Amino acid sequence: MRRLELLSPRPLRGESWLDALPALPDTAGAYRWFYADVTAGEYSAVFIFMLGSLFSPRYSVGAPRGALPLQHSAVNFALYHRGRGVRWVLSEYPRALVCQGGRELLIGRSRLEYTRDGRVCLEVDEQCAPFGGAVHARLELQPESFSTEEVQLVPGVPHYWRTLAPRARAWLSVDSEGVRAEGHGYHDTNHGAELLGGRLPGWHWARMHGPEETVVEYHLPGGVAPLRVTASARGTSCERWPVRAEPLRTRVTGWGLRVPERLTSGPGVGTEPRLLESSPFYARLEARQGGLDVMGEVADFRRFHSPFIRWMAHFRTRVERQA
Repeated sequence: MRRLELLSPRPLRGESWLDALPALPDTAGAYRWFYADVTAGEYSAVFIFMLGSLFSPRYSVGAPRGALPLQHSAVNFALYHRGRGVRWVLSEYPRALVCQGGRELLIGRSRLEYTRDGRVCLEVDEQCAPFGGAVHARLELQPESFSTEEVQLVPGVPHYWRTLAPRARAWLSVDSEGVRAEGHGYHDTNHGAELLGGRLPGWHWARMHGPEETVVEYHLPGGVAPLRVTASARGTSCERWPVRAEPLRTRVTGWGLRVPERLTSGPGVGTEPRLLESSPFYARLEARQGGLDVMGEVADFRRFHSPFIRWMAHFRTRVERQA
């Protein structure tokens, strides 16, 4: 396949890790989230720290009226065992704090930290949503590859993506479940100056961990060339690849959302993925085969802004009045 554009023209081996958190959003409608996932034995987990929460019906309604992103900060955590959901956390708070000279983000009792020795630590101390028991979870990432430069997802539209640790050693502990596991981790960030679901209606993406290399593909609407990040001990690159000539084969979930029949990221996985999460506007999928592990997401943010979907989202969220 011919490559269209090399966005990171040289391997990034030897570049330093982030010294501090990127700038946080401060205007109505803006957002930033920090995403991390881990595959460790029979377990998978996802941690997301959100400022201007994409899952918040309150921010969806309030942003056009001037609501600010830090007023709708949120922590999301999901734990899966053999493809089955075990715990779900989604808690929204009216503020977030940055500490430790810009290295640490606090939302409620949970925190994200970039340590001085180059690790990423995420700790969740929460209650399951909407009603449920306590969850105490920790993920520590030791990057094995370095970050890419920030990429604008669609030309002329203010939404951006950056892989921060596309391939990492990962240690997961969930004290409330008695889980201790080690595996592969992934970490990135998205941010934008306007609500998703307008000029950028949605996307689907997937990351594949192989024995020596991680590949991430980001597919965008409107004929925009997809992005591909390749990361290993040899370096990290980010490229745009040609749009597929043949249409992507999809299936329809019970909520009517179209998701890929197969998760592909680089060589891909040749089996139908399992649905880890399924909703009218969002799906999370996973597939494992032959030493390859793929996790992906599909999002249609236009659907989320419908009054009915916003109403449904209340039932998967806890709202805390004080941080």
